[in-house]
Amino acid sequence: MEISEKLESLRHSAAHLLAQAVKELYPDVKLGIGPTIENGFYYDFLKNEPFTPDDLKTITKKMRELSKQKLPIEKKELSENEINEFLKEEPLKKELYDELEKGKATFYAQGKFIDLCKGPHLETTREVRNFKLTRVSGAYWRGDSKNVQLQRIYGVAFETKESLDDYKKMLEEAARRDHRKLGKELSLFSIHDAAPGMPFFHDNGTYIYERLKEFMLQEMRKLDYEINLTPIILNKDLWLQSGHWDHYKENMYFTTIDTKDSAVKPMNCPGNLLIFKTKLHSYKELPIKAGEFGLVHRHELSGVLSGLFRVRVFTQDDAHVFCTNDQLKDQIIELIELVDRVYSTFGFKYDIELSTKPEKAMGNSDSWKVAEESLSAALKEKKLDFKVNEGDGAFYGPKIDFHVKDAIGRSWQCGTIQLDFQMPEKFDLTYEGKDGRKHRPVMLHRAIYGSLERFMGVLIEHYAGRFPMWLSPLQVKILTVTDRNVEFAEELAQKMKNANLRVVIDDKNESIAKKVRNAIKEKANYIITIGDKESEKRTLAVRDREANVEHDLDVDKFISKLIHEVNTKKC
Repeated sequence: MEISEKLESLRHSAAHLLAQAVKELYPDVKLGIGPTIENGFYYDFLKNEPFTPDDLKTITKKMRELSKQKLPIEKKELSENEINEFLKEEPLKKELYDELEKGKATFYAQGKFIDLCKGPHLETTREVRNFKLTRVSGAYWRGDSKNVQLQRIYGVAFETKESLDDYKKMLEEAARRDHRKLGKELSLFSIHDAAPGMPFFHDNGTYIYERLKEFMLQEMRKLDYEINLTPIILNKDLWLQSGHWDHYKENMYFTTIDTKDSAVKPMNCPGNLLIFKTKLHSYKELPIKAGEFGLVHRHELSGVLSGLFRVRVFTQDDAHVFCTNDQLKDQIIELIELVDRVYSTFGFKYDIELSTKPEKAMGNSDSWKVAEESLSAALKEKKLDFKVNEGDGAFYGPKIDFHVKDAIGRSWQCGTIQLDFQMPEKFDLTYEGKDGRKHRPVMLHRAIYGSLERFMGVLIEHYAGRFPMWLSPLQVKILTVTDRNVEFAEELAQKMKNANLRVVIDDKNESIAKKVRNAIKEKANYIITIGDKESEKRTLAVRDREANVEHDLDVDKFISKLIHEVNTKKC
């Protein structure tokens, strides 16, 4: 999301206020970096002892004291001696300073606090009032696990108290929707020490997983996708050929098979490239759309693992489209339309980013330019607004990223369309053209959920566990008043199961009020109460999620209503 220059300066100034407070409270701490991020800021510190929740309270109090002092925040000219004195005490800053062109370093001061910084900032510390420190996490210096580990303090800052209060309310609502909490309460998934970062899906979670996969398969079949399945472990030669061994090695897992080095796949594309090469294709066969729900493994640091949002093993709803240059724009547009249909089904609005060539990239500038222009042209033809994200493309090509907005306004990057001129070259992919000669196809990578696991986490929080009928693992809960009503309840449950509905009977010797409370807590879409009246008349008393209650409902008509709700995928 774009933010104003003033808000950017406010959050940057808040990061400096945080650093000043930390240095005054803990003089031996060494400074890292303190950039702005969405909604806020962070600052990295080198400190022997970890920051505690009580430390955050102390730091917050000190920040407020410094804010009230109304210290001017000024760009400061330092002499060479002053610079050397500063850098002698700040080894991390010295590393950054030494990389700058001579005479280009800038410093900012507020009170006795000085920092190496390019700005911009507000005029005084008093303008930083509406802030909150949120959490502490670990972070490696410059994002490299070979470097020293720092402590990162995060915070948020806003121009008005009202905006800060709104953000706090959003955090409270986010805590209520936390997919890790709901995952446990609804028995969807669990994480165990036996496999850190690798989710164990329970029956309820597996049901949602399978419905998501089934829905995507249906959409893909309509567009003539073939569905592949490739091995999880492939040898080193393949990963060298694809470039992953050189560009992605730190995120991969390795093993040895028959004395040969191999890797657990972090991506599905090389396997699908090998399938493409099993025969010579004619131009008449293109485009070839090869889908795969591929299980991939990526080594993530233990400190960043988080429920289903950051895992070490996940299933990508992957696909690779092989086409001619003439077909490229139409294929990109088809993918954009598919993304829109899928996200609309879940009630998601979304933002779009076009990410361009990164610093470390395969291929020449001309092919990158063509690729970037092709993606841009497709978005413009669809009259879609998009932001250009300079330098954030994949190492093999530029990409379109889709950021969905959930029910409380948070943004999640899920889908991506990536254009790749590099892999077809590296794997020598060809097709026979109209002229009888061999030509190089263009390759599109795409994922829409991105990761089924992460997308499930987003959905859990988006719906707050109250899934629509077609996804819900507990569509109907049948409650019996007495043991006399169990027979009709079981007959009804079987009829619903025959219609592929998810139904559970609660025939425990408890009050109906307690059973209803439990069913509501379990997020059942419909609660049916079976008493003597219902058993005798063979009708239903039904309560929906909005607490609307209907009596004397016909069994067959009600089941037909539920089937229609499932089939139409009503949100």
